[in-house]
Amino acid sequence: MSGYQKYKEQTVLSMSNIELLLLLYDEAISRLSKAEIAVEDGAWDIFEDCLRRATRIIRYLGDILDMSRQPLAGDLERIYNYLIYDISRIKAGRKRQKAEIGRIIHILSELREAFDEAGRRVNDSHYTQRRSVLG
Repeated sequence: MSGYQKYKEQTVLSMSNIELLLLLYDEAISRLSKAEIAVEDGAWDIFEDCLRRATRIIRYLGDILDMSRQPLAGDLERIYNYLIYDISRIKAGRKRQKAEIGRIIHILSELREAFDEAGRRVNDSHYTQRRSVLG
């Protein structure tokens, strides 16, 4: 493992739960933004990869929901399922559905901001601004 990979792993391991959650949202938003650019450039392999990765992140966000302890978990699960469905439609329609990518980015950004605000309210001592994972 290279020095950079060790540093990246150590950084992730030292993050708080809210920081990790925000990082997931940031990465999904970043992948969808790249997919928008790929559509314009006709780079379908990049487009498909970005949508696949965004879908995996959103699916993971749904998988980590604590349905027994959080009353909003069911609502979040429905939103995540809808976003996954919408991404699959975009994948199938490509250019016809390109405008939908911006709407999904908006929804994810709103959710991110809500969790960011919640993190601030509970005074998370490891609060951070946007980060991203390379690679």
